[in-house]
Amino acid sequence: MEAYHTPALLEESVEGLRIVPSGVYLDVTFGGGGHSREILRRLGADGRLIAFDQDEDAVRNAFSDQRFMLIRSNFRYLKNFLRYHGIDEVDGVLADLGVSSHHFDDSGRGFSFRFEGELDMRMNRRAGKSAADVLNSYTAEQLSDIFHHYGELRNARGVAAAIVAFRETGRIITTTSQLLAILQPFTGRDKEKKLLAQAFQALRIEVNSEMDALRELLQRSLEILKPGGRISVISYHSLEDRMVKNFFRTGNLEGLLVKDFYGNLETPFELVNRKVIVPSEEEQRDNPRSRSAKLRIAKKR
Repeated sequence: MEAYHTPALLEESVEGLRIVPSGVYLDVTFGGGGHSREILRRLGADGRLIAFDQDEDAVRNAFSDQRFMLIRSNFRYLKNFLRYHGIDEVDGVLADLGVSSHHFDDSGRGFSFRFEGELDMRMNRRAGKSAADVLNSYTAEQLSDIFHHYGELRNARGVAAAIVAFRETGRIITTTSQLLAILQPFTGRDKEKKLLAQAFQALRIEVNSEMDALRELLQRSLEILKPGGRISVISYHSLEDRMVKNFFRTGNLEGLLVKDFYGNLETPFELVNRKVIVPSEEEQRDNPRSRSAKLRIAKKR
């Protein structure tokens, strides 16, 4: 499990749920099962944990426990699956929005610029478009928007134009090495890794519709949480964190403040931590991939 993925902020995120031994909990990003194991450790014999993961590799990490069930699906559909299994409400939801170390280290998945491989990047390889499909079919404007909004690339337009120019030679972009060659003129020696990471992140987010999925997760979680139930979300880039912060603070994705007649803020949540929780220096040293992790926890009123 640890070889597959070392979970970030494990103790803090699970502790934030304030596990009720007989409660029903969701781990919507099962991955290597680290958070699920910790939740099960705190559950009693009557407790229940339902986990979600759309990736076939993660499903192989499932373990046998009568209190546990793993559903192979994107977490955006969690309410439909819960209804199918006769569950109307839950005591807590945990989401770790990061990509498993396994995905970055598997050259065949195309998530990392460190390896030569096919540009796939799909979490669910049974459906949807791959990163290669995006690069070969999107317009320059569409590509520019992706790199600007999801990767925060300053030269997003230039990168998009270079991709289209490559295509106009009649060649198809299918591998990481081809994409790296296109990006090479935009990388300075001191910022090469940062730009490549931003570009690959942008493509991954687009391929997996990550922002749309997060929007649905937050909205569905509000609908299924019991009063007093908690939601614990670990995010890894500013767009995710901003959305989670806005939703926890106001109850809507836009972050619009709604006040009652007396000027009091109307929100379905109570913030458990007003200041975002980040990994300790020790955790960041032991698990460098946790460095960008940010944890927010909220309780439903």
